[in-house]
Amino acid sequence: MPQMLALVLLLIILYLGDVVSTRTKAWVPSVFICAVLFLLGYWTFFPTDIVARAGIPNVVAVMFMYLLIVNMGTLLSINELILQWKTILISLSGIVGIIVIAIIVGYLFFDLNTIIVAIPPLVGGIVSAIIMAKGATEAGLPDLAVFAIIIYVMQGFIGYPLTSIMLKKEGRRVLKKYHEGTWVVEKDVTTMDKQTATTDENPMPSLFAKIPASYNSSYFIFLRIAIVGFLAYSVSEVLKPVVSISPFVLCLLFGVVAASLGFLERHPLKKAGGFGLAVMGLMLFIFDTLSRATPDMLIRLITPLIIFILSAVIGMFIFSVIVGKVLKVSKEMAFSIALTALYGFPADYIITNEVINNLTKDPKEKEVLTSHMLPPMLIGGFISVTMVSVVLAGIMVNMIVGPLTPIK
Repeated sequence: MPQMLALVLLLIILYLGDVVSTRTKAWVPSVFICAVLFLLGYWTFFPTDIVARAGIPNVVAVMFMYLLIVNMGTLLSINELILQWKTILISLSGIVGIIVIAIIVGYLFFDLNTIIVAIPPLVGGIVSAIIMAKGATEAGLPDLAVFAIIIYVMQGFIGYPLTSIMLKKEGRRVLKKYHEGTWVVEKDVTTMDKQTATTDENPMPSLFAKIPASYNSSYFIFLRIAIVGFLAYSVSEVLKPVVSISPFVLCLLFGVVAASLGFLERHPLKKAGGFGLAVMGLMLFIFDTLSRATPDMLIRLITPLIIFILSAVIGMFIFSVIVGKVLKVSKEMAFSIALTALYGFPADYIITNEVINNLTKDPKEKEVLTSHMLPPMLIGGFISVTMVSVVLAGIMVNMIVGPLTPIK
């Protein structure tokens, strides 16, 4: 198969996933459609190395991971996290709920490796799924490598509709209070938007403020991201004799520091025009793992998939509602914040806006709902998917203990 034909076929699949997701208003996740089409391709006429043939071999995908995780770190707004401290505690409680219930249920039915591989993708998104799939592959556990990807692909089916239901209930509660005149309007929608505007007004990060903006080319931005990624890798290697820390975890931390110090701007990959390409490369890489999936393997994985996703939802509900009650946050809002762990951005943004648009057409009412629901949903997704899941994956990938029986 020629390289460009392989690339065209893969991009058709990614686009069809987006089309279906858009037509169904995100109720059918794009990743599910893509996964099904990839499986059909692998089981029929796709060469097993079609992703590498298209131009995304493993080494390129790893490069994209370094760039994207550093970019994730730059999105952290310390001010917003301070304002949303209740959201952070609720999000963390939901994660604790996932871990606790998944370990208890997993211990009853499955082996240690299955539990270890399942938890980070349940807490996060594409990056944690890739880290665990890569670790399982290196440990000689192909079933579990596919399992990590399947969890990432399927968990949105429960997360999307549940979040929509919870947010609609919360929105109706808020609108009722607003109409009764008992609702206090929250004026500060999100400091992230303000930061973005500030970044747009000042195209150079503070450490390079004296350099003319015309010198801030895409190459200069990529160079600075790569330097941060290289520092993360180097520190990881230096620490290896003492403690094993994934370079991807350090990439996240170093990205936060680099943005805070003014070495990197917020969302540098987007500014350099490389964000879409990097995401495309990682998406193809994650679906490439399905080349090892056989029909028999998928049948073996159905039971643990259902059990772990249901366990995660139950754990999130119990822990987030308890903490939400202590913090005087409604159970609907608390559960919605916790559920962002199943999908993260941009699904949290899309679902919240979709709910708001369905509840009201009045601009003032939309502003009330947006200021109340959007910031905690964005921060909840950021905490779980962007931060905690990557850290968890970086820690737990080192706990995989060789070729045990993947699924009992």
